[in-house]
Amino acid sequence: MQETLDSSHDFIRYEIRRDNETKRYDGVVHTRFPPEPNGYLHIGHAKSIVLNFGIARDFNGSCNLRFDDTNPSKEDVEYVDSIQEDIRWLGYTWNELHFASDYFEQLYQWALHLIDQGLAYVDELSPDQIREYRGTPTEPGRDSPWRNRPVAENRDMFVRMRNGDFIDGHCILRAKIDMAHPNINMRDPALYRIRHAHHHRTGDSWCIYPTYDFTHGQSDALEGITHSICTLEFENHRPLYEWLLAHIPVPHTPRQIEFARLNLTWTVMSKRKLLRLVQEGLVDGWDDPRMPTISGMRRRGYTPEGIREFCRRIGVSKTNSTVDLALLEFAQREDLNARARRFMGVVDPVKLTITNWPAGHVEWFDAPTSPDPTGTDVRPVPCTGTLWVEREDFVQDPPKKWFRLAPGKEVRLKFAYYVTCTDVVYDDSGALTEILCTYDPESRGGETPDQRKVKGTIHWVTREHGVPATFVLLEPLFTREDPEGTDVDDFTTLVNPDSARVSEGYIEPALAQLTTDETVQLLRIGYFCRDSKRDTSDRPVFNRTVTLKDSWARVVRNKRENE
Repeated sequence: MQETLDSSHDFIRYEIRRDNETKRYDGVVHTRFPPEPNGYLHIGHAKSIVLNFGIARDFNGSCNLRFDDTNPSKEDVEYVDSIQEDIRWLGYTWNELHFASDYFEQLYQWALHLIDQGLAYVDELSPDQIREYRGTPTEPGRDSPWRNRPVAENRDMFVRMRNGDFIDGHCILRAKIDMAHPNINMRDPALYRIRHAHHHRTGDSWCIYPTYDFTHGQSDALEGITHSICTLEFENHRPLYEWLLAHIPVPHTPRQIEFARLNLTWTVMSKRKLLRLVQEGLVDGWDDPRMPTISGMRRRGYTPEGIREFCRRIGVSKTNSTVDLALLEFAQREDLNARARRFMGVVDPVKLTITNWPAGHVEWFDAPTSPDPTGTDVRPVPCTGTLWVEREDFVQDPPKKWFRLAPGKEVRLKFAYYVTCTDVVYDDSGALTEILCTYDPESRGGETPDQRKVKGTIHWVTREHGVPATFVLLEPLFTREDPEGTDVDDFTTLVNPDSARVSEGYIEPALAQLTTDETVQLLRIGYFCRDSKRDTSDRPVFNRTVTLKDSWARVVRNKRENE
C-alpha cells in the first residue's frame, strides 16, 4: 500500500527536494514528532506521525520522537507510555527518543545569554497587566515598566526565580523584541514562567519552566532537525522561532514549515475537550472506541494500515479544512475488506424453526473464512433445525423487490439449504417470536436438481451451537457534524445518546474461539472487533468497527434533504 502522496503533489516534500538540490543541509533530512504528554494521541496526531516519519523514510533520513514536557502540572508518564505504544502500533520506529526536559540546563544557560545581551528581562507585571500592555492586532503595545531593568538585576532576578525565591506568577522572563511589532507574538513574548510543580522526569529540581516557543526551536537545533514540520497555528510563531535561533549560539539552524491540521466531522479534536469527556464520564476513558484517539480506534478495531491510507488520501495542505468522517470509515472498510476473516453472527436474533428437519440431526458445512475467494482457509459450521436469524430479515407484508423472508418466500441459508417461510408466531404484544420454515433437502450448497435460483441469502447461527455475545453498535459520538461550531455553548450537550447501542445476540462457535482482538467481518452486517476490556467470563463483547456500507452518511443525507 502506498502510504504517502507522490512528492509532486505534496508541497512539504517539494520544499525538502528544493533544499536537497541546493545542498542546504548537505542532503540530510531529519524530522521529529514532538507531542506534549498531556493526553492520548488522536487521529490528528496520526496525520503528523505519518507525515514526519513518512518524509524521513522517503528521503532516507531519520525521525526523532521528542516529548515537549515543559508543563509538569498537566503531564504524566501514562501519556508518555501511551504515545510510544500508539506510534509503534501505527507501524513506525523513531531513530532517537528525547525529552525537552533533557535540555533544561542548556535552555537555562541560553536564557542567561539573552539576558546578558540585553535581549531578555524579568517582568513583574501580573498576567492581566501583561495582556493589557500587549495591545491589539490594530494597536501597538506599551513597554512594561520593568523592560529597562539593568542587565545585572535581570540576571539576579532570573537566578532567584530558578532558586525558588518567588511564588508562582510573581514574575516571568520575557524576550525584549518590539512592543509595536505587527505580529503580537513578537511583542516581548514569555520565555520562562514559575511553576512549583513536580515533574515526571526531573522531580523537584526545577521550579521554572521554558515556554513552548523557547523550547521548540532550540530543541530542534540541538537534535540536528532539518525540517521542523508544524501545524498551521504556528505559522505566526515562525518569526519568533527564527528570531530566537538567530540570537542564541545554537549549533544548527533548522527550518520550520507549516501545514493544515486535521479537522474531522462528527467529533472534537481538542485535547482539552477530549479530557473533559473522560473526566465527566461521558465516555469510557481515553480508549473508548467512540473517541478519535488512536487507542480508541485500536480498541474499535481500526487497522494501522487503514489509518495510514486515510492520511495518504487527505494529503497535506496550506489551508485549513474539515474532512468528512466517511472518508476515514471508507479507508478502514477498504482495508478490512481485503484482510478481515469472515464469520457469521446474529445481532438482533429471532428464532427460526425448520419444521421438516430430521429430529436431532446436525450437518456440518465447510465455510470459507479467508477474505480471498481463492483462499483455502475454512472453518466447520454446524446446522440444525433450530436457528437464530436477524429480525430485520423478515417482514409480514414485503415491499417490491424484497428478497428476504416473508410468508411464502424462499431464501437461501448461507452455505446451507433453501428454506421457505410457512408461518410465523407473535406474542401477546405483537412482537415476532418465531419463524416457521420448511427446507429443501436437495438444495445443499445452493444447488438443486431443477437448477432454480433464489435472490435472497441470509446468515444464521444454530440455537444449539450459537454462543451468546454482546454487540456494541457504534455510531458517531456527537449528533452534529460540527460539535465545535461557533454557535455551540457546550459541546457536551451534543453527545449522541445512541452512539453505543448494545444488542444481545449470538455468534458461531468458530468465532468464539478467537482469543485476540482481531477485527472480522460478520457476513451481511459489518466489521466487528472483540473488546477484551469489556468481555465477561461467559459472554464475549464485540464493537462494530464499521458497517459494510456507509449507512450513517446516507442517514445524514436523507436528513438534510428533508430539512
